[in-house]
Amino acid sequence: MKYLISGGGTGGHIFPAIAIAQALEQADPQAEFLFVGAEGKMEMQKVPEAGYRIEGLPIAGFNRQSLLKNWKLPFKIWASMSKARKIIRDFQPDAAIGVGGYASGVAVKMANMMKIPALVHEQNSYAGKTNQILGKSVDKVCVAYPNMQRFFPSDKIVLTGNPIRKDVLQKSDKRTEAFDFYGFDPHKKTIFLTGGSLGARSLNESMLPFVEELQKQEVQVLWQAGKLYIKEFDPLAQKYPNLKIQAFIQRMDLAYAMADMVIARAGALTLSELCENGKAAILVPSPNVAEDHQTANAKALTEEEAALWLADAEAREKLIPQALELLQNEAEIQKLGEAAKRLAKPQAAQEIAQEILQLIK
Repeated sequence: MKYLISGGGTGGHIFPAIAIAQALEQADPQAEFLFVGAEGKMEMQKVPEAGYRIEGLPIAGFNRQSLLKNWKLPFKIWASMSKARKIIRDFQPDAAIGVGGYASGVAVKMANMMKIPALVHEQNSYAGKTNQILGKSVDKVCVAYPNMQRFFPSDKIVLTGNPIRKDVLQKSDKRTEAFDFYGFDPHKKTIFLTGGSLGARSLNESMLPFVEELQKQEVQVLWQAGKLYIKEFDPLAQKYPNLKIQAFIQRMDLAYAMADMVIARAGALTLSELCENGKAAILVPSPNVAEDHQTANAKALTEEEAALWLADAEAREKLIPQALELLQNEAEIQKLGEAAKRLAKPQAAQEIAQEILQLIK
């Protein structure tokens, strides 16, 4: 069978798409895949790194800050629709899968118009605009959270959870390898701070007033500053050996295996990884996302006592002190981690793969 998988823009869309492809490969060893992304976005790098072929569309999103910059948008949409039609006609997929993002909207809509069975996966508790539109016409909508009927037709919804890549799952026997890999001391407390693939300024800046205190308390921090901020913050690692600062974490499995606790945004993929790995976390939802959906994501965990959360505006002053306080409370760390683990849906990718296969039959 041939599968067209479309979406991207951020790791929160790309990595679930890769996980779905991996699950389909397990179920259908003869499967062929073609990913469709947006030109210049990170999927054009990450998908080939995972071993899959990808085509780029000249699509772009609506610029809310400068309306004048949107004058090219209709032409980009038209060009993207034309290219998507050609890609689909040449590849002849048996099914189309969308995971969110601008490219997903164009590619899945075109597949739908060409009578190809289609499914979308929504990672967040507040559905993105692209998926809301596609949900009206596709055959199935897989979701990660309950009560999504306000966004999608109830007869199309399947609750699966969020698929995560096999390579982010920690294993108990990886802990020693993790400390060796990152050059940290296994006898010291360790925080994994991640602002995602691009980085988060408020999380990065929350570290600055407390680097001396972290060193004084012998707390180690694996710090994913993100590619937008790495040049600005990387020099700190030269002065403070308890800090390891990277733009992108290639070995997420080792990062989770090593961490006593995690500080992160509240993107859907991050929360799924935290649950799968049973990690205590302080979540700082991004204020720069549609409909404030990360706060909704964070509250879904905190209501189950599976995480703590802090508003972005308070992060610079309160985040690291709260993390240091949590590190001293091993019982609370264990309780949060166990509650997170109970929310995990380890078969999400396999369940989505089965839904796709059912569409083809």
